[in-house]
Amino acid sequence: MSTPVQHRYDFIYFFDVTDGNPNGDPDAGNLPRVDPETNQGLVTDVCLKRKVRNFVAETKNSEPGYNIYVRERAVLNEQHYKAYEAQGLKPESKKLPKDEQKARELTRWMCQNFFDIRTFGAVMTTDVNAGQVRGPIQLTFARSLDPIVSAEFAITRCAVRASPSVRRARLSAARRSTLPSRVIRSSSTSAILRRMSAVAFSVKVIAAIASSSA
Repeated sequence: MSTPVQHRYDFIYFFDVTDGNPNGDPDAGNLPRVDPETNQGLVTDVCLKRKVRNFVAETKNSEPGYNIYVRERAVLNEQHYKAYEAQGLKPESKKLPKDEQKARELTRWMCQNFFDIRTFGAVMTTDVNAGQVRGPIQLTFARSLDPIVSAEFAITRCAVRASPSVRRARLSAARRSTLPSRVIRSSSTSAILRRMSAVAFSVKVIAAIASSSA
C-alpha cells in the first residue's frame, strides 16, 4: 500500500449530462432530483460514490485490492468473515477481538482488499464485527450550475412476455425522464490528491459511469 498523504485537500468535481438522468428520485417516479426552491438539479453523494465503485469494478475486474464492499445484493457479514478467516480468528457476535492488535489487523485487511472501504470508509459493526473506517475522501451533494427542466418521454415495447399473450397483446408503455444538457458541480475533500490547495476538473459522463444511479 502507498504511504498516506498527511494533508487535507479540497477539490471541485464537474461533470456534464446530456439527454441522461444522472440520479433519479425514487420518491418522484425516478425523475431527476431537483431542489424545489431553486429548481437546480441534484445528485446525491451516495450516487457519486456508486458511479466510482462501478467504474473501479469494471476497469479493475476484481484485481487484488480492488474488490467492492458495497455492491448490489452483497452480504456484508460474509465479507467480514473473510477477514476473520484470513487472520485465523473466530468471530464473536457483534464484538471485535479483545486483543487490540488483532482487531486492527481485521480492519486493516478489509482496507487492503476493498477499494471503497479505504476510499470512502465504512461502518462494519454488524453481527460479524470488523470495526470502523473513516474514509479519506468525503463527497457532498452535486448541484447543477443552472436550473433544470427535465424532459419526459413515452417509450413502448412491442414484444410480449409469453406466447399465449401474442394475439391479444398491446404495446407496453413506460416513461423515461432525461436532462437536455447541464453541467453539475460537487465540492469535496480528499487526503489522497497530490499537493495542491484545490483542483477543478471536468469529465465526460461515459456509459461505464453514468449508467447507474443511487
